[in-house]
Amino acid sequence: MNRIVGVVILLVVLYAALFASDPNASSTGNLIDVANRQGFYAVLTFGVGLLIVTGGIDLSLGSVVGLTAVLFGVLMQRGNHPYLATALALGSGVAIGLINGLLVTTLRLQPFLVTLCGLFVYRGVARQLTSSPVGLQKVINQHPDFVGPIGTLRNVFVGKDADGALSFPLLVVVAVVLAAVIGLFLHKSVYGRYWYAIGYNESAAKFAGINVNGQRLIVYILCSTLAAFGGVLLLLDYGTAAPESAGESLELYAITGAVLGGCSLRGGEGTAIGILLGAAVLPLLRNLVLFLGIRDAIVPSVIGLTLLSGVLADEFFRRGYGPWSYLRLLLQSKDERKTPVA
Repeated sequence: MNRIVGVVILLVVLYAALFASDPNASSTGNLIDVANRQGFYAVLTFGVGLLIVTGGIDLSLGSVVGLTAVLFGVLMQRGNHPYLATALALGSGVAIGLINGLLVTTLRLQPFLVTLCGLFVYRGVARQLTSSPVGLQKVINQHPDFVGPIGTLRNVFVGKDADGALSFPLLVVVAVVLAAVIGLFLHKSVYGRYWYAIGYNESAAKFAGINVNGQRLIVYILCSTLAAFGGVLLLLDYGTAAPESAGESLELYAITGAVLGGCSLRGGEGTAIGILLGAAVLPLLRNLVLFLGIRDAIVPSVIGLTLLSGVLADEFFRRGYGPWSYLRLLLQSKDERKTPVA
């Protein structure tokens, strides 16, 4: 609960700073755009957040987003109906999650190494699919009969009209629905309790009779499927996707959002509402940086410091240090620190 209250306070402070930074920052158009970005990041953060709860990690998420965005566009360019292309792109996410999960559970490989390799492999596959960016306009030019289905998909999932104008942040609605479903499953089902138990103590979970490998495989598939869904959303939202850069670094945004939302990198902790709130921080921070006129190059540093802050906060809470007790600890001498803080 402390972590959720903390991230809510952080969001309030960031929104206040955004409104004070520039009169245009509080315009309806900008707020809708920020909300849609927050919804997009939430879709990705839910997947990696569930993995972190079970003690896993996925560094290939950004490349999976890029690969599925490119695959979605290439399939439509080659004449596949947009609805079929959507299903095939999501199916590729299922296959990738299955591969990652089997490598981790069956061969006992480290999740960090498996997904780090996946980061390069899936990016390479995207480049093999096409050497040039894919785009919705190019698809429509080649297949005019796809105008209707593509417009429907953009309207339903992103909230953009046929001209690409954003009328309503539907990605927020998508994120809230996902949060409700994942929250019910995570906090009210026996499988959710399995996932917490696996992340908190894998050995104890095995002794309790939980099928650890099977549950972890399911979570890897969920994570990659949500990443694939993010790839479809990316192309529908931006209208174009380049194989060498689409989805780049999104795994870092997702992991940072999950940690900020209360997911412990040690596993066994995290909530659906926390993940939703944590995912809202970085898009808001990026928008604030834009209105403050700060160079975009500083954004990676801000992300890194934010993630470090989340890790430090996680460590403090795990050790039972409240904010005041930790401040007192910092002010104590070296000899005094040998005595545990009450």
